[in-house]
Amino acid sequence: MPRANHFGPSILVLLTIGAVLFAAPVAIKSVVRARTEVDVRQAVGRLAQENILEQFSAATRDIAVIVEPSVVHVSTAGRLPSTGSGWLWDQDGHVITNAHVVGGADRIEVQLFDGEVRPAEVVGLDLRSDIAVLKVPEGNLIPARRGDSLETQQGDLVFAFGSPFDFRFSMSSGIVSGIGRAAGLDEIDYENFIQVDAAINPGNSGGPLSDVYGRVIGMNTAIATGRGSTVGKGQFGGIGLAIPMSMIESVVEQVIETGVVRKGFMGVSLREARSVGQLMYDARMDQDLANRVEAIADSYEGEGVVITSVSEGSPADQAGFIAGDVIERIEGRKVRGLEQLKSMIATRKPGEKTAVSIWRWDPSADTAERMVLDIVLGELRSEDVSMAAGILQRFGLLKMEQSTKASARRLGVDYIRGVLVVDSNPGSALGEVFPKGSIITRVGNNPVRSVDEVLARIDRILTTNRRFRTPEGGLAITAILPSGEEVVFDLANL
Repeated sequence: MPRANHFGPSILVLLTIGAVLFAAPVAIKSVVRARTEVDVRQAVGRLAQENILEQFSAATRDIAVIVEPSVVHVSTAGRLPSTGSGWLWDQDGHVITNAHVVGGADRIEVQLFDGEVRPAEVVGLDLRSDIAVLKVPEGNLIPARRGDSLETQQGDLVFAFGSPFDFRFSMSSGIVSGIGRAAGLDEIDYENFIQVDAAINPGNSGGPLSDVYGRVIGMNTAIATGRGSTVGKGQFGGIGLAIPMSMIESVVEQVIETGVVRKGFMGVSLREARSVGQLMYDARMDQDLANRVEAIADSYEGEGVVITSVSEGSPADQAGFIAGDVIERIEGRKVRGLEQLKSMIATRKPGEKTAVSIWRWDPSADTAERMVLDIVLGELRSEDVSMAAGILQRFGLLKMEQSTKASARRLGVDYIRGVLVVDSNPGSALGEVFPKGSIITRVGNNPVRSVDEVLARIDRILTTNRRFRTPEGGLAITAILPSGEEVVFDLANL
């Protein structure tokens, strides 16, 4: 019994300590929970009074309200069916999309934002810039508000619309990551992209890119997955590319007005300034150019493009350009590389007076000066930039032009949309198959509507493997002969 009395107080102390140890965390949790509840109520109150995020959300919703009625979903049927996006240009029913979305289509349908589906036809397209114009029946259309891509700057908020993975009429947001970009895409010759980090995936192609006012400043076109990649392939990895409105307007206006896209031409050979050192060892270079190239390598700092030669009598020659000039700006816009410069010139109309800012080395003063030269652009002919043009002529297709009712009547054949053979050599490999008056309607699986389309389709294959052969087989040209017979010839047989 004495031993039990000894342990009594000890047990009580232990029980007391246990109760305190158990109760303390519970009390602390209660205090923390109460404090959190107060913080939540205060945060709710602050957000209810002034919420900049709600203001941002409201603005984003307004952008969707403005842009979405002009967005369309594009579906094609034919040998190469595809889907993509587009947007309404005007009340007349013109729809803008990428050429690669509709280039192989036999039939096209356009779904409006309210679900209505209308048939569409191709008015015209420019494969080299990947821009196409469609036409749907007019009436009850809400065209896009158009902005000025020349005002677009790195860091601007932008919004991409379209049908990624067929999730129709979707919207994503991001910022402008860069401007004047070139990605070395196999299917686009003139690259001057707006780079964005707004999510762009297959199906977004052809959809509008808008600014914070709901104005379209570009067209979603490609995903950068590495140099030499093709458009519309892969999944978004943080680099989306959009054609700027400044390029789109030039092409679209010409397609609607004439059905033919004419491109500007300077008449020069070019090299990026950062690679000009490679020219210093060219034995064909005259001494004056060699001295200028050396001066550029030693003294020039910038992203300009160097003129390495000027064609005699060309627009550049007449304007006073000389080999060794470094082109820095076009109409005040900074030149960031060779591909961008080519696009800036090609997408201006022939006959346009254009201000070109240059850096020129003056050997007599042993210094450089900057000046602005005005040039009246000439017209770039497809034959001047196409490998296919020379090959087709060598095998007997001497002259082609876009088929029109007038040109078909002139040659005494029925009008069919396509490319008319105006002259051919009867004793040649192609002249024997496609006599004068034949109308070329397809190259491979793709309908063609202009000479440039024929040449560009063939150039794509030649650029890849230097032979008239696609991954699926030979490259066939389909035409309707003057007799009305359809003939198909495989260029791989040449």
